[in-house]
Amino acid sequence: MQEIEKNIFLETLYPGVTLGALVLRHGTILIDAPLRPEDTRSWRAVLINHGSSSNRILVNLDAHPDRTLGARAMECSIIAHQKTAQVFRSRPSVFKGQSGDSGADWESYNDAIGTRWAAPDITFTQKLSLHWGPPDVILEHHPGPTPGATWVIISDLKIIFVGDTVVYNQPPFLANADIPAWQESLDLLRTNYSGYTVISGRGGVVPFDAVRLQLQFLKNTVKGLEKFARSNSPAEITEKVVPKLLTELSYSPHLEEHYVQRLKHGLYQYYTRRYRPTELENQSRQVDSEQ
Repeated sequence: MQEIEKNIFLETLYPGVTLGALVLRHGTILIDAPLRPEDTRSWRAVLINHGSSSNRILVNLDAHPDRTLGARAMECSIIAHQKTAQVFRSRPSVFKGQSGDSGADWESYNDAIGTRWAAPDITFTQKLSLHWGPPDVILEHHPGPTPGATWVIISDLKIIFVGDTVVYNQPPFLANADIPAWQESLDLLRTNYSGYTVISGRGGVVPFDAVRLQLQFLKNTVKGLEKFARSNSPAEITEKVVPKLLTELSYSPHLEEHYVQRLKHGLYQYYTRRYRPTELENQSRQVDSEQ
């Protein structure tokens, strides 16, 4: 665990996403949840040793299973954006493990199947302030990686948790993305939050230049996909840009297969949804008829 400021902690060693915790005067604000129950117990015990009380609330930065499957085990109220809550309303109450080829971290954790979701208890649309400190904590909606993506901003300390808006030296998840909105969010981050400590939802504190690199990655992604769209190519062809996109990243060789699969899945889904929506509707109707 890393303490980046007094009573503000990060944990990057558990499978899933970067966890945050703000141990404040009136309680603890948790940012995302561990994926596995044993990690939840460990995380809670560590925080108790650092002054965390039973008064706590959990912020889900988006609806991705890597950060939400363990939310129920945190045993506290949950805050998320309204569009994140809508995702939970469309899910079955028990996680069945669909799309096991998305390159997500939960896919290497067999016991994730059968986990009961915990839907948000509190939602917001644009901004929500938590006065549990000092310092004050602001939750803001900044779509892009998902429709309900949220940032946690601590202006007094110049710290910002950006979830999957910035992922460093690994490919982003594209299946539910809105890349133009994502680029707008990154432009805002680069312009308005220079000098802030930026905390990625996957990898912890990242250099500020990671914002520029994320923008460039998305621009290159769009460039490749629009070339295929102009020639009306099928979605399967999108995997051809995977090797080129991965050359922009620096990562351990043992992650190669994992990251290839993440990009293949995300590019296929994004391309189909944005450039071939009729094909996606036909697929959905076929699935409905088989159920």
